[in-house]
Parts: sequence; structure tokens; C-alpha cells
Amino acid sequence: MEIRKVLWPTDFSDSAAAALPYVKSLGINHDSEIHLLHVIDDIVHHEAWYGEFDEAHMVKLTEKLRKKAAERLDQICDRHLEGCRLFIKHVAIGDPAAEILKFIRNEKIDSVVMAKEGESGNFSFGSTTERVVKHSPVPVTVIPAGKSDKD
Repeated sequence: MEIRKVLWPTDFSDSAAAALPYVKSLGINHDSEIHLLHVIDDIVHHEAWYGEFDEAHMVKLTEKLRKKAAERLDQICDRHLEGCRLFIKHVAIGDPAAEILKFIRNEKIDSVVMAKEGESGNFSFGSTTERVVKHSPVPVTVIPAGKSDKD
């Protein structure tokens, strides 16, 4: 089986970072493209909190989040993906699982490596991960987070 394109969706959590060694290994061993994807939750469609915000304010806030995400992806690539032939950074806005699944199809991804649970970590198996595993047209490798002080 050829693995030409690997997707690593990240929410920048420690759990997501636990998948990086696996992503890097696939990239190097298969000479694969590594696609890093961060999905910003679409705040425009949420109920108002702490008062009403106009659309211009929401767009400005979303753009700030997009810029910060791009900076974090740059840092990850510089620090952790040396030796990988090609890594490509992406930022999307929307429902994380839906955007990951759309990305898999649109970019013709061969394999996904993602954390078992995300930033919120409220459950032993994250809802985004569960939805991606159930609906992905390609293999998904799920990486458990390392042991924490809570264990």
C-alpha cells in the first residue's frame, strides 16, 4: 500500500502532539506529504455570549484565530517535522469532524493519524475522533495520549 498523503488534524493539545512521532515516521518512511490541519470552530453560528457581536467583529476575531493557528503550525513544522520531504499547513473553519472528513476527500488523503481525544478531553474517546473514525474513507490511526497525573 502506498501512503503518499498523510493527514494530521491538530487542535494544538498535548494529546494531538502525542501523534507527531507517528506522523513524522510515516512521512519519512513512505516519503509522504504531511498535511497538518487545524480547524477553528465557526463562532459566527454560535449563540451569543457576553453580549451581542456584530458580524464584522466576529470576522475580525476569526481572522485573528486563523493567524494564530498558522503561526502555531509553522512552529510545529520547524520544531518537529525536520526530515520530512514536504509538509503542508492548512487552517479551516467549521465543525472539526466535518472539515476533517471533507479535507480527506478533497485532498485525496491516504492515511490519517490523530489523537484519541482532543483539547476538551471530557471523554476517553473524543467525539471528533469518533466521528472521523466512523466516517473516514481511509484508514485512521488513533494515538492515545501519554499517561497524565490524573491516571
